[in-house]
Amino acid sequence: MNLEHNWNVSPAQAITIQEELRQQTVLTDDFDQIQTVAGVDVGFDKTAKTGRAAIAVLHLPELELMETAVAEMVLHFPYVPGLLSFREIPVILKALEKLSEPPDLLLCDGQGYAHPRRLGIASHLGILTDIPAIGVAKTRLIGTHATVPKRKGSWTRLMDTNEVIGAVLRTRENVKPLYISAGHRVSLATSLSYVMQCITRYKLPETTRQAHALSLFSKKRHG
Repeated sequence: MNLEHNWNVSPAQAITIQEELRQQTVLTDDFDQIQTVAGVDVGFDKTAKTGRAAIAVLHLPELELMETAVAEMVLHFPYVPGLLSFREIPVILKALEKLSEPPDLLLCDGQGYAHPRRLGIASHLGILTDIPAIGVAKTRLIGTHATVPKRKGSWTRLMDTNEVIGAVLRTRENVKPLYISAGHRVSLATSLSYVMQCITRYKLPETTRQAHALSLFSKKRHG
């Protein structure tokens, strides 16, 4: 673990931590060879207030499933859009500890740099673990963009005023696009490349599909 901080904080304190951690985000490629890529997803049981983190590690380029890990715990942090990482990362860290070895790359179901404070769950998790990470979100948290061409692999820039904060990527023809952003130690261009390498015949990367199947609970994500 590269860094840790207190998770028993208020939303206001969480925002302060985000603003401090964003200074450590690396938005350029800073890694050796990528051989294993892990999908990270968290489901939520509203009745038990329990989160279930699932990690699916696949080998590139054949996308062979190598290892999985699951962990559960009560989630104490409230649901606050933009503060998803404080709710979910504690249980994700528990799941990561169960892996035989860390993956080379994380594909997180959520935002990276495309976040109001430029520190979505992918960036936060990447900094804490020192593992390159990419945000792969199904919905937009912030930013504006032009219409994405219908062809598979097409993308357009996601903008916040005059800053490029991510990309809107069409992973299947005529299907709603995904919102991709660099998390940590990976550039946006490389993020798009690795996401497309993990796409098969579905909209979601195979990493996300495998992890989601293990997380069991359905949920709506906002940050």
